[in-house]
Amino acid sequence: MRISTTIFLTDETIAPVRLARELEQRGFAGLYLPEHTHIPIERTTPYPAAGDVLPAEYGRTLDPLVALGQAAAVTERLGLGTGVTLIAEHDPIVLAKQIATLDHLSGGRFTLGVGFGWNREEAADHGVHWPTRRELGRDRMALMRALWAAEPTAYEGEFASVRASYAHPKPAGGAPRTLLGGAAGPKLFAQIAEYADGWLPIGGRGLTATMPVLRETWEKAGRDPADLQVVPYGVLPNPGKLAHYEELGCPEVVLQLPPGDETEVLGVLDGYAVYL
Repeated sequence: MRISTTIFLTDETIAPVRLARELEQRGFAGLYLPEHTHIPIERTTPYPAAGDVLPAEYGRTLDPLVALGQAAAVTERLGLGTGVTLIAEHDPIVLAKQIATLDHLSGGRFTLGVGFGWNREEAADHGVHWPTRRELGRDRMALMRALWAAEPTAYEGEFASVRASYAHPKPAGGAPRTLLGGAAGPKLFAQIAEYADGWLPIGGRGLTATMPVLRETWEKAGRDPADLQVVPYGVLPNPGKLAHYEELGCPEVVLQLPPGDETEVLGVLDGYAVYL
């Protein structure tokens, strides 16, 4: 099982270049970065991790694709991912170009973690109608896949369309590995089975009960059982927990790093070395 990491990189934390070099030298498999474009001060949406106080790093996150571009430039093997890209907040034509460029330049090391968001005010500033955010995300994924296709391919969707176009570079493998984040449920599992490669369950709790349900949905959609990837995300590890994920067949786990300076983050990496 591959051991990767995630962190809220901000203007106050360890820098992307320093962290990426340390991760690769220490033998970690990947670096995943979250996304928030901004956090409106007038916020009525509750913080999903409980409590009314939203940690300061949410409003200071670096742009994940820019930061991962820096990480790609100073590494050769380190996987690069988003956890997650808030797809409803993006122009899909522009996002498709950014992702394809990063995947091409990194030699196919990019994983697209996709999420539908929790902060209604943030999404509203992007013009997102909250009840349709999942359908909007599905539509944007389909449009991006049309642009990533080997031959010029048109797409006409409910929310957007694109003409058959020349769109290069292409992602190194035709399309990057795509994992959907979100809470277990029939809507999410149906979308995973329709157009993704797997699931990014935050924290990794409850997988013993939910993975069989996802596998059933996956197989009913005609997908090969061997292709499903479940990657527990933002995990605070212990030996028993990681052994359990491996027994469940998870190919990778993403450990949470604190949003700290070099000294704090490298100290945590020292402790995580026992899991490599």
